[in-house]
Amino acid sequence: MIYIGLVVLKSQEDLDPHHVGSRGLASAPEPRHPPKNIAIVGAGIGGTSAAYFLRQEFGPGVKIDVYESGTVGGRLATEAIDGRDYETGGSIIHPLNLHMKQFVDKLGLSIRAEVPSKMGIFNGKELTFEESDWFIVNFLRMMWNHGFNPLRMHMWVEGLLDKFMRIYQYQQFSYSFSTVERMLHAMNGDEFLALLNQTLEEAMLAHGFSQTFINEIVTPISRVNYGQSVRLHAFVGAIALAGAESGQWAVDGGNKRVCSGLLYHSKAELIPARVSNIALKTRPSKSGTITNFYELNYVGDSGSAHSLYDIVVLATPLHLGLSDISFSGFSPALSSHFPGHYHQTVSTLVHGRLNVSFLDAKRKASDFFVSEISTTDGEKLGISSLSCLDPVHITPGYTRPPASQTAVWKVFSPEPLTEEQLKTLFISREHVSEKRWLAYPSTKHQSVKLRPSSSITASITSVLSSGRRQQWR
Repeated sequence: MIYIGLVVLKSQEDLDPHHVGSRGLASAPEPRHPPKNIAIVGAGIGGTSAAYFLRQEFGPGVKIDVYESGTVGGRLATEAIDGRDYETGGSIIHPLNLHMKQFVDKLGLSIRAEVPSKMGIFNGKELTFEESDWFIVNFLRMMWNHGFNPLRMHMWVEGLLDKFMRIYQYQQFSYSFSTVERMLHAMNGDEFLALLNQTLEEAMLAHGFSQTFINEIVTPISRVNYGQSVRLHAFVGAIALAGAESGQWAVDGGNKRVCSGLLYHSKAELIPARVSNIALKTRPSKSGTITNFYELNYVGDSGSAHSLYDIVVLATPLHLGLSDISFSGFSPALSSHFPGHYHQTVSTLVHGRLNVSFLDAKRKASDFFVSEISTTDGEKLGISSLSCLDPVHITPGYTRPPASQTAVWKVFSPEPLTEEQLKTLFISREHVSEKRWLAYPSTKHQSVKLRPSSSITASITSVLSSGRRQQWR
């Protein structure tokens, strides 16, 4: 799942410290003066969607600048291999993602054609599960091995998603929340908050799921979606399970096209620069009151510069080694780096021939049709998943190459693959590329309690749910 939590810095006269589940600026009976200048730091799906919504909110009179030191799209990215583009980052969108559906329709984009795939689970020695071409066969296999656990898991996740969908109703009526906890409580009372303070394993055992089912089915899902075991906290774990549901889709030509389209549609100015500091400043107004504004310092191709803004939206991770933005003039002082750290997932794209004998010693490569392989905690090679990729645009007549031929494979691992690991997985390699993603907070082996927001207002302006195989497949 992709969550977009946007930290918004606004003038203090527009802020209410007791702003809990109340109407936002758009629907206030006596609206403040609209801002003239807005800065957004980050041009991923969070930043570009913020630019789109802010343009809708304030109209053509406001100037919107989007700062990005890398490429537009952030963790929605592609790479060209042998004349075709392949997803390296967020690649699959959940069917209940209403915002992304709206974006695709608004921007005139289309959904990528689907190519049938088969999933398998590998424990380090053999495939413990392999999908059949027939639904009834898969259903009976699951029933034989795990009873009603798969069906109960589907119902449990669907129930959570039904409550999660309430966020769209709050957004429709311009509600906002001063803390993440209050937002989650509004959607589902104490149940969502309870999921933040127990592991996925604990939550599922409490709901009566068997340990065998958790080890053999749930763990591979959490590993491919979040690179972590079932000891990650239960809210994130439930998101991982939602990502394993059917009906996932992708944008034809690459999901990053949504970001570039939103940026264009918002008529925001893209500034290719790295933001280094944000300083809170004050100035007297004509009425004699003191007005707050923000000085944004950045470094671009032409050197260092700064600009002044009424609102700054931070759509970039504020953790050590990621954004490295310092803050000045705030009381109490704001830390340059938020607590915690991000979990690393290394995405390695290999254009080569798979070593089928490593996965199934008895199978010929010509008879191997599994295209998505998840792993259990017992897998010793050090990979989370292995999948055969299709290009971002499916041409008429395209078929996925069989394992006996050269194809593009994506390997997820917590660390960069060694030469020995690559030799184990592939008979031959024509191209190897590596992308290290700090994709999501590390939450394994501990319960996680979200911290209340500081003196700045943490405003969840949009929550986009996308999933399946960690929407990174």
